[in-house]
Amino acid sequence: MTVSYLGAATDTAAIDAAISDFCAERRADAAGLGQDVAAVVAELESYVLNGGKRVRPVFAWLGWIGAGGDPQDPAAAAVLRACAGLELLHASALIHDDIIDASRTRRGRPAAHVALAELHRERGFSGDSEAFGTGTAILLGDLAQTWADVMVRASGLPTDAQTRVGPVWSAVRTEVLYGQLLDLINQAGENEDAEAALRVNQYKTASYTVERPLEFGAAIAGAGADLIADYRAFGADIGIAFQLRDDLLGVFGDPAVTGKPSGDDLREGKRTVLLATALERADERDPAAARYLRSRIGTDLSDDELATARRILVDVGAVAHVERQIAHRTEQAMAALEASDATAFAKDQLAAMALKVTQRAR
Repeated sequence: MTVSYLGAATDTAAIDAAISDFCAERRADAAGLGQDVAAVVAELESYVLNGGKRVRPVFAWLGWIGAGGDPQDPAAAAVLRACAGLELLHASALIHDDIIDASRTRRGRPAAHVALAELHRERGFSGDSEAFGTGTAILLGDLAQTWADVMVRASGLPTDAQTRVGPVWSAVRTEVLYGQLLDLINQAGENEDAEAALRVNQYKTASYTVERPLEFGAAIAGAGADLIADYRAFGADIGIAFQLRDDLLGVFGDPAVTGKPSGDDLREGKRTVLLATALERADERDPAAARYLRSRIGTDLSDDELATARRILVDVGAVAHVERQIAHRTEQAMAALEASDATAFAKDQLAAMALKVTQRAR
């Protein structure tokens, strides 16, 4: 496998090249099972490479550089391949998440289960197209997680680095599933507790988006306990701030920018910190507004109902509260980063990444 360049620390083209090379090596296996299997597997490659911000691999890469890794070292190619495996893990989570949430779009394109249902129709297969799309997408998500593991294990990292990174790799895969379970249970139980929503954020987003990827890169480099602790403090706060921004975008985001229908979180009844805060404040300040939210959340909101719900979130101060939490957690994270013994270059890059993911519009 050849990676064309490893120049800038946050250059996602090198990550894409590593993923593309990895997928190319596996096309022959799928092709040997017939054109229909190959077409389904090709959907995974397309899904991973056509969109996304590569946040998790970049944080892992920067975690390695911050712990003394040299991007110009010939061994850096193996590190990059291992870090890129996190993007396949992310694809697995997204494919399954869209099935769970019955989301029709992702990154401005049909969600995987929707695209595969269309493939069923195009091929003129028998049976129910939607059931086929859901079933094959579940398997595709499983395949993405398997490929992620293969990409890390076969990256070319030396044995000692593989040994160090093994527990971190196990933790990140486990914690994102725990987060998804917590999310489903909170939603089904109509849990209105903001602390419960924060716990979901910690497991479902903070851990596998920032905290563990940074530790992943640091473990490859053989970083000491102090740097790893500082990375995890930084990562926990930035990861939660990332999800809080995502919660706001899930209600107020521009679909043309986010690639997802606006207001879907409210229609799905997502138990976010934003909603929990709004309900708590509405109970205190405007009981009628609280009743309105409880009666509409989790239903197919009309445009007018969505506009009313948005107005309530703003009027009771929930939006302002979440914005303050984003700012506070970002400030805490920056302090932890500055106090760390990460390399100066990595500190600059991580600070820029922190602002990028917490102030984004998509």
